[in-house]
Amino acid sequence: MLFDFETLAPQDCYKLIVSSVVPRPIAWVVTQDAAGVTNAAPYSFFNAFSSNPVVVGIGCGPKAPGAPKDTCANIKATGEFVVCLVPEQAVHEMNATAVDFPAGVDEIAEAGLTRLASAKVKPPRIAESPVALECVTYQLVPAGEHTIVLGRVVAVHIQDDCVLDPTKFYVDTPRLNLLGRMHGRGWYARTTDRIEVPRLTVAEWEAKKAAK
Repeated sequence: MLFDFETLAPQDCYKLIVSSVVPRPIAWVVTQDAAGVTNAAPYSFFNAFSSNPVVVGIGCGPKAPGAPKDTCANIKATGEFVVCLVPEQAVHEMNATAVDFPAGVDEIAEAGLTRLASAKVKPPRIAESPVALECVTYQLVPAGEHTIVLGRVVAVHIQDDCVLDPTKFYVDTPRLNLLGRMHGRGWYARTTDRIEVPRLTVAEWEAKKAAK
């Protein structure tokens, strides 16, 4: 069935995209304003886009027409943020930080979460998250009402028991127990149901075709 985005209302395009581009990793973004007031909020318009430098991107929509969300306003003001990833055991705390609190409310405190100092940026990280990416602004890209925040990762914290071999930088990814965002207002996906499909070389592909 064809849906022509050039003729549809923006909210209808949004529903189609968030229902089909799944699962999406969740950026649990911690920022601070110029006065040092902390904000935390989850974003599922998020992914990693470059490895050298390591750049992650977050799509920040407006709180209201012409009014940026606290996350975007804080990043524009300070140039720093921390992306924490969301484990299943913290899903309800993450959901609490998505409440539309007024500006100035500390969502980390509201959700009963624990803050830890970051190493290279001012915003703290969330202790209940097994992965925290410390970021500085790489580029801000206007995209309609959204702002695509590209952040250069300057440090990463990974929970000790999720690191298999620190000298080889091997991470026990399943142990992170991360969630992905699905459709609608409240659906998420676990990362516990996995399949492994090894990559093929050209020679292996040709051999596979020849064997048919």
